[in-house]
Amino acid sequence: MTNWFIIFLFLLAINVSATTPDWSNSASLENGKPRYDLYEHGRDLEDIKKQGYIHALKWPVEVTGLLVPYEPVKYFLESEKETALERLIEAIGERAVGFKTFEEMYNWLGLNKYPQPAENRAPFYVPYPDGNDYQLPEYRMGASLIQTPHGKGLTFACATCHSGTFLGHSIMGLTNKRPRANEFFVMAKKYIPFVPPGLFKVGTKATDGEKKMFARTQRNLQFVGSVSPLVRGLDTSLPHVALSLDKRLDDDIATKKLPRRRSRKRHPLYTTPGDSKPMPWWNLKYKTRWLSDGSIISGNPVLTNFLWNEIGRGTDLVELEDWMKNNQKTVADLTAAVFATRSPHWTDFYPSHTLDLDMAKRGESVFKESCQKCHGTYIKNWSLPNASELSYTENLKTFQILYHKKTPVKDVGTDPYRYMATKYFAGRLNKLRISKWMETVVVPQVGYVPPPLEGIFMRYPYMHNNSIPNLCALMKKVSDRPKKFVQGPSRSPADYDEECVGYPVGEDIPLSWWNEEDAIFDASRKGLSNSGHTQAFYDKEGNSKMTDIEKRELLEFLKTL
Repeated sequence: MTNWFIIFLFLLAINVSATTPDWSNSASLENGKPRYDLYEHGRDLEDIKKQGYIHALKWPVEVTGLLVPYEPVKYFLESEKETALERLIEAIGERAVGFKTFEEMYNWLGLNKYPQPAENRAPFYVPYPDGNDYQLPEYRMGASLIQTPHGKGLTFACATCHSGTFLGHSIMGLTNKRPRANEFFVMAKKYIPFVPPGLFKVGTKATDGEKKMFARTQRNLQFVGSVSPLVRGLDTSLPHVALSLDKRLDDDIATKKLPRRRSRKRHPLYTTPGDSKPMPWWNLKYKTRWLSDGSIISGNPVLTNFLWNEIGRGTDLVELEDWMKNNQKTVADLTAAVFATRSPHWTDFYPSHTLDLDMAKRGESVFKESCQKCHGTYIKNWSLPNASELSYTENLKTFQILYHKKTPVKDVGTDPYRYMATKYFAGRLNKLRISKWMETVVVPQVGYVPPPLEGIFMRYPYMHNNSIPNLCALMKKVSDRPKKFVQGPSRSPADYDEECVGYPVGEDIPLSWWNEEDAIFDASRKGLSNSGHTQAFYDKEGNSKMTDIEKRELLEFLKTL
């Protein structure tokens, strides 16, 4: 009996070892094949994926540094006030923040709506975080309620930035094109430190415990540094983390004690842009390094996400490290879900006849000559031996994507400020004890990762800094690319340029979009340059390498990915 038990433990150890992902800098993908089932869950993967998505929708880190007392704020925003003092506090608060209800706040934040129960099915299925798929949550995707000893606290989860809307459909793993999550931190820094906890209690009918939660958030905000994005749709996590670390002691646990400021220069990342858009989840399974610039050369990207988020929330890093060690299944489930995410296909939104199969096939040849070397190989169903037996719709789909064995970084002349920003904080992040335990290493990169192009039709605007509104613009000379466009919503077909694959530009931009000043993209601004990525289309003398017909064929092929 004992011998069999020992053998069982030995086999179990082998199995665990075999399913532990390689997060090292030497990791490579066998024959360029993706790591879809990262932990080899097999038939259990879909159940694990559902649980992982729930963690992405409901922030699992109980030790998180910033929590908004939910019930008091709900009372403050939505209830009829009983006293003159409460009404005065309400008026001042509304004038400061600009919204009167949670729904208005969620709209301002750019949080996506959960699908209605009747519509919540593949390929757009999103699990409701309370586990009941028939009861629509009262909050938006990314808004997260955490039960604490002091009451219910509101914070924000991965889905804030990593769920998007395309033609009115909410999609897990798609980049959110219109979040104001970073701006929320800027607002919090501007107002919350100056509200006495006693006044908060009186104005919101908070309990003593909720008052303590508010005071804790106030204290942790001292260790949060924040900057506004250059334009709506971009994420300032990199400077947010660096500026937050700068407010702590320079030791290996980033002790939460404000350093002396005398004779210290203002941190460069207050003025050096480090903005980049969040990346779509379905790209991760093809990669061995992370972020748009590939600067995270080792380590689990989900653990890194937890670390960066919590540094930016003023969380104690010793407590965070303990949480990570004690919640490895949570981390693994979320990681498995992220890697198992697949992109919807064009035909999930449009009839298949809106794609010209013959034109797409010709576009495949153009792609192989101009794009495949960097962006990977796409084996289409129309190339399979049984293609004649497949429907028109199935022929349009991709059978397999083969990317690089090791994720490359290429400098194709795009905006360089991300690299410059990374240089200002990589060393500080790498020296942290928690980073060493996670085996996460950041190395600034000159250039960016040429990403896999799965689901490229819904990933506009293009480039790491959102500087190119659609694929027609990408194929133009830099001087001919739009200098201004608007990052509007995606509620209906009118919000999308089906022919050019992305945002409408020029006179086709809906007039109402111009009312949102922070959504207007201006490529003349520092950090928002739309230069680069012209080598596939033009030679050094500026002569076109493709005819207009070949560009149309290439566009048709890209729509099928």
